[in-house]
Amino acid sequence: MTPLSPPAMLDVTCLRRVRPWGADAVDIDIADGRMTAIRPAAIDPIGVREFDGRGLLALPGIVNAHAHLDKSWWGLPWQSYGGEGSTDGRIRHERAQRDALGIPSIERSAVVLRELVRHGTTAIRSHVDVDLGVGLRGIEAVEQAVARYEGALDVQIVAFPQDGILRRPGVLDLLREAAGRDGVNWVGGLDPATIDRDPVGQIDALVALAADTGVGIDIHLHDPAELGAFQIELLIERTQRHGLGGRVNIAHGFAVADLAPARRRDLLAAMGEAGVSMTTVAPLRNTQLPLAELDAAGVALGLGTDGIRDLWSPYGTGDTLGIAWQYARAGGLVRDDDLLRVVKLATSAGAWAVGRDVHDLVEGARADIVLVDAENPMDALVRQPERALVIAGGRALHVA
Repeated sequence: MTPLSPPAMLDVTCLRRVRPWGADAVDIDIADGRMTAIRPAAIDPIGVREFDGRGLLALPGIVNAHAHLDKSWWGLPWQSYGGEGSTDGRIRHERAQRDALGIPSIERSAVVLRELVRHGTTAIRSHVDVDLGVGLRGIEAVEQAVARYEGALDVQIVAFPQDGILRRPGVLDLLREAAGRDGVNWVGGLDPATIDRDPVGQIDALVALAADTGVGIDIHLHDPAELGAFQIELLIERTQRHGLGGRVNIAHGFAVADLAPARRRDLLAAMGEAGVSMTTVAPLRNTQLPLAELDAAGVALGLGTDGIRDLWSPYGTGDTLGIAWQYARAGGLVRDDDLLRVVKLATSAGAWAVGRDVHDLVEGARADIVLVDAENPMDALVRQPERALVIAGGRALHVA
């Protein structure tokens, strides 16, 4: 297979005549990958390595808080899904088919990165499979694909045991080995009750690993209602006991939306107090996580694309702003304040998911900027215009 050409990158020294968050037009000076000055737009001619924003709306770079950079068949001929519909059935189907499609590989990960960038993504938290079949090859492939961007893209890796932990002896050792790599910031887990059939065992193993190595925990939890809530409560208790606040995330967390209001309120309050966050891909078949209730409880929420055209599902485009639209539409959000809040979930408010204190259009922040032809952020959310320019770390990675 012929590798993809290296991504085109051009250093930018100034972004001219853009409207941050829909405000008046400004010029944004950029040096060493950061925004060094934001000043009223000048009428001077455009200089070398300056981009004319032509009054377009500027947003912070999009943060994908839940991706799988190692798993896609994007760029290959269409792959018809042939597995069972259950989580375990999809796992088995993937294990049986992935090698024939070159999954994982640098090429497959490079295609996914290209699509994410094209849709405005500049920072990513990606789960990468670690199991007895691939070992750490997926992590190595993703790291090499990311390295082609020479630091422009910010990617944090979650070592993800897609096939379970306790039911596959040796996987926990692989996770520990992965946690020792510089590029791995998190270890994952998957449905401790229904996959490993031992919720206490899996969660305790992950917590011990995180406490020993300093990585965080980002666990997929699909189990519904009280079964899921029980596992969330185990995570809350252990997060508090081991001082892991701010280092534990629950992906999907369908159980939260399933609970009765009073029960959900108490669980979210406990999560907020413990510093346990959540990420969602806004699945249409489920009730959405309640944004106002999460905000009230102080539970951080991130948005992500999950898998994109992989052996689990042919769906996905790599557009996290599209996931934001889906989350808002499915949740019945129509007021400007709510729509703006959802745009921020996909941009500035997603800073926590990639370890940043600030991710916004402000002086001193990393120069991650997306331009779109829209009146304001709400218009950008509901219309989903093409990303006209994507700058990451002060470099133009995509120009429409």
